[in-house]
Amino acid sequence: MENLLEKLSNIEQKYEELTQRLSNPEVFQDRELYARLSREQAELEPIVRLYRQYKQTKRDIQEAEELLRSEDMELRRLAEEELVNLRSKLPEIERQLKIHLLPKDPRDEKNIILEIRAGTGGEEAALFAADLFRMYSKYAEKKGWKVEVIDAHPTGLGGFKEVIASVQGRGVYSRLKYESGVHRVQRVPVTETSGRIHTSAATVAILPEAEEVDIKIDEKDLRIDTYRASGAGGQHVNKVSSAVRITHIPTGIVVQCQDERSQHKNREKAMKVLRARLYEMKLREQEQKISEARRSQIGTGDRSERIRTYNYPQNRVTDHRIGLTLKRLPEIMEGDLDEIIDALITHFQTEELKKVA
Repeated sequence: MENLLEKLSNIEQKYEELTQRLSNPEVFQDRELYARLSREQAELEPIVRLYRQYKQTKRDIQEAEELLRSEDMELRRLAEEELVNLRSKLPEIERQLKIHLLPKDPRDEKNIILEIRAGTGGEEAALFAADLFRMYSKYAEKKGWKVEVIDAHPTGLGGFKEVIASVQGRGVYSRLKYESGVHRVQRVPVTETSGRIHTSAATVAILPEAEEVDIKIDEKDLRIDTYRASGAGGQHVNKVSSAVRITHIPTGIVVQCQDERSQHKNREKAMKVLRARLYEMKLREQEQKISEARRSQIGTGDRSERIRTYNYPQNRVTDHRIGLTLKRLPEIMEGDLDEIIDALITHFQTEELKKVA
């Protein structure tokens, strides 16, 4: 704990230095510097607040222990009660401090590429894929994030064989990174006349969006084809070859975009998806060098892993990785995902703590 307290003391000192610099009129006049220092201070504020709570709790414990030596029986009784309360709080504060000091995932603040594909279950799987996309879109709306469709293959009944979108906003990847995997639904499909419950599935992939500095793509490695977009869009869609398909020759990865009327914008969006997929491939190669035990604990990128079941008849959602079951499926499908996501974050942070303990 001594090393931990030394780190926390240094963080608090840095926070106080930033506070002093931000009060300097010269810094205030330099908008770029002021914004950068404000961001740094905001990042440190939660852990500094927690550290100060820890120090205050330790002081309160010390004071209560001193009162135990009092000759006043009533004071001693109150001090004993207070000590029980304070000592019960301390382990959780210490745990939270350790979590804050875990190495940060450098991808946490990145935007993402969200890919949802219908799996087993035919038209019902496509409808479920559309439900999942709506769920994530609603969640993004609650968080103030921006969702932008890049490519979609709708079905006749309003489902999606596949839908790809970018989600942009603060901390998007940190909140959604554990959503990758197979999502399963159990319900009576709209196409079912006998009322039998079917099980269908859709896969979700969360790819951190890669900047050009993360992934260098050589133009000579690309084959770019243009074609006429299909689906709704009026005469323009039928007459102009605005849709773009990009093939990355070395890997064989193919991406396409036909959502925009401008060929330039479609190319830009398609390149965003290509960079994200190449970035994910690069990260997977790096992870393969990590021990099997560690990768099994991370366990978030395997798309063949069934991670969650949405059971409509029983109004429940179960996340199989952490054994969490919630009986409020309608709210979850409306984007109320925080309880699940918070539980997943806590679980995986606890797993990380075990490795550094």
